[in-house]
Amino acid sequence: MSVVWAATSPESGLFHPVERCSTVEGLSDRFNDLRSLGQGYVEVRSPTGEFPVLSLGFRGDHAVVHLMSDSERMSLHRGDGTVSSSAEVEVPIMNELATFTGDFVLDVDRAWELLHDFTRTWAVGPLGEWCEL
Repeated sequence: MSVVWAATSPESGLFHPVERCSTVEGLSDRFNDLRSLGQGYVEVRSPTGEFPVLSLGFRGDHAVVHLMSDSERMSLHRGDGTVSSSAEVEVPIMNELATFTGDFVLDVDRAWELLHDFTRTWAVGPLGEWCEL
């Protein structure tokens, strides 16, 4: 199965916005490279449409997942209780660190699982609860 993705470059540490089309394994390899560096940002979509797009920003064991339903609608995935709702966590979004409350923070393994599940079906409904921004 093919996926279209853009991600942080392991060499520069900066988000490289040029999309690539590869197998899910190619995306997994990039994610694993970023995990070994401790942080990164990935955007994924189907090769057959521009939307929906799922993005995953992570730093250490904490991640945040965004859903872009179309060019004007964005949502955040609800957190999984990894950190308390009053805690604040910084994760990279493209090339900047952004702060999120624990209400939207996931364990990085759970966030990767969501992104991986998305690449199997391209459906976002079964992935959990979303909060529209």
